[in-house]
Amino acid sequence: MLKYSCDIDLNLPRDRVSELFQDPERIRDWQPTYLRMELVSGDPGKAGNVHDVFHKMGKREMKVVETITQNDMPNRFVATYESGGVWNVLENDFTDTPDGGTHWHIETEFRCTGFMRIVTALVPGMFKKQTRKMQSDFKAFAEAL
Repeated sequence: MLKYSCDIDLNLPRDRVSELFQDPERIRDWQPTYLRMELVSGDPGKAGNVHDVFHKMGKREMKVVETITQNDMPNRFVATYESGGVWNVLENDFTDTPDGGTHWHIETEFRCTGFMRIVTALVPGMFKKQTRKMQSDFKAFAEAL
């Protein structure tokens, strides 16, 4: 099991961050490997909703099953992600900063089996680096609008 947290401040009000964070039409703007999302069950954006999310990884397409477990935006968004021996939960918390911006705090946990268990043991920093990059990419996208 691997657990860590990441934080970033955005120079945008929390309502605007929430709007951009939840807009499925804008995901590609801050997740460059994103291809598409297909509804499996539930109401889009609601707790219990399940999507198959597809990303391009090199020359292949990878499917990740996303299950929203809590959507209390603009304050909190929690989802699990499962793919190929990896189970991951991302707990996203958004709070106001004194200057009118937004503080984004992520708590994440990975549980892996098989080869991916070895990867998390050998290079745990790779996972945190990817989470920080995702936050930085979102910040750059959102603040550029």
